[in-house]
Amino acid sequence: MSPIVEKVLADYGLLTAFALVGLTMAFAYWASDKLTRGRLHGSAIAILVGLILAAAVGGKKGVADLPVLAGVGLMGGAMLRDLAIVATAFGVKLEEFAKSGVIGAVSLLTGLFISFFVGGLIAYAFGYRDAVSITTIGAGAATYIVGPVTGAAIGASSEVIALSIAAGLVKAILVMVLTPFLAKPIGLDNPRSAMVFGGLMGTNSGVMAALAATDPKLVPYGAMTATFFTGLGCLLGPSLVFMINRALF
Repeated sequence: MSPIVEKVLADYGLLTAFALVGLTMAFAYWASDKLTRGRLHGSAIAILVGLILAAAVGGKKGVADLPVLAGVGLMGGAMLRDLAIVATAFGVKLEEFAKSGVIGAVSLLTGLFISFFVGGLIAYAFGYRDAVSITTIGAGAATYIVGPVTGAAIGASSEVIALSIAAGLVKAILVMVLTPFLAKPIGLDNPRSAMVFGGLMGTNSGVMAALAATDPKLVPYGAMTATFFTGLGCLLGPSLVFMINRALF
């Protein structure tokens, strides 16, 4: 690469990151349309491409370790991520959200504790016996955001936190890929069911991509409860769930 081009890309890192992500998304949606006929959503392909690029580069921050792509670290940081989540949730009509009522709250709590429980069982099955590791991996099964937040709060090792992130990514990709095939049988075709779905699944990226492939009009409703899921998970993981696991293990 020319030194001049490299310097320009590095100096305008955030713009470079937007261009890279834009090209990746364009390729992902082209591949979704042409190679899978829409069966595999473009967001799922984009995430897979990102994981492959990060693995190919290696290091601690994936492609952000390359000086010319350092802006990806800022673009993928918490600030812009949270802005995107909040902006999406603002598309919700409050009257529709209120219709979910008790069912929405129950789905939220049910989805959270099932995720913590299943993730904890998997951690136990793979030989983890301490409350910190079991809680962290269980939190990762909730979402790949709740996992590292919980792990950092209770003192989990970097290896366990990495496993929690991996668990959350696997869940997100499965939700993206399988939901369009299962949407009709489970009645995922209205705002109320989308909010229940978001509360049960929890993973923001997975839920939004899945609903975008099913019916784009449902995205804000699923995003709203999925956002609550993440916040509640970050609150309960290092506190109530950890105390329960510590009492058991």
